[in-house]
Amino acid sequence: MATTRTGTARMRRRPTRSGVVLEPDLIIDAALRLIEAPGGNALTVRRLGVELGADPSAVYRYFRDLDALLIAIADRLIGETLTGFEPGPDWAASLRELGERVHDSMLRHPRLAQLRAVRFTAGPNELRADDIGIGLLLQAGFPGADAVRHYSDFIDAVLSLAAMDAAELAPSQEQTDKRALAQTYASFSATEYPHLAAVREHLPQVTSSPFPGVLDKLIYAIKARAPRP
Repeated sequence: MATTRTGTARMRRRPTRSGVVLEPDLIIDAALRLIEAPGGNALTVRRLGVELGADPSAVYRYFRDLDALLIAIADRLIGETLTGFEPGPDWAASLRELGERVHDSMLRHPRLAQLRAVRFTAGPNELRADDIGIGLLLQAGFPGADAVRHYSDFIDAVLSLAAMDAAELAPSQEQTDKRALAQTYASFSATEYPHLAAVREHLPQVTSSPFPGVLDKLIYAIKARAPRP
């Protein structure tokens, strides 16, 4: 992976002061625990060293900096998203499942959702995911340029919606927003906002995730343009 620094065999086998032999996957595991720790993201190189029982500088033998480590973690999570995924003969159903898997993974790891939505890992798992997604659209009969464009639109929309759904709000913030919306919808002037008044009873659904509906629309739009049924 481009984000890891390959050391010598001697460096990889050198144990920490606690007797643990470091390797990239072990560091990623420890970093992920710190990121998802109760109370908020606790990842720093110093804390990572404590978690590993190693001098913090040991991390730099495997990752050039903290950003490179975060990118490697993101690529690991993409790999978990693909675990057990086997595209079937129905390319649209497979594309939908891929989108749902990405969304579910982002919600399981909300503190990394924004990173995953905006960064390219250049790692093997992201490349494999892109290869699968573009392959599904080639299977649908799209020419190469169109397959790339449609997949890019699709996955960027999925990632953006997932990042929005994964945004962490404090319980007090969620309750404040719900109360404010309920009061607003119940009290606005029908004369001033006649169209909102006409659908007043349906307005609370705007607080639900838009992901299922938007995913339906994305798949429908791509299918409508597909050269093959």
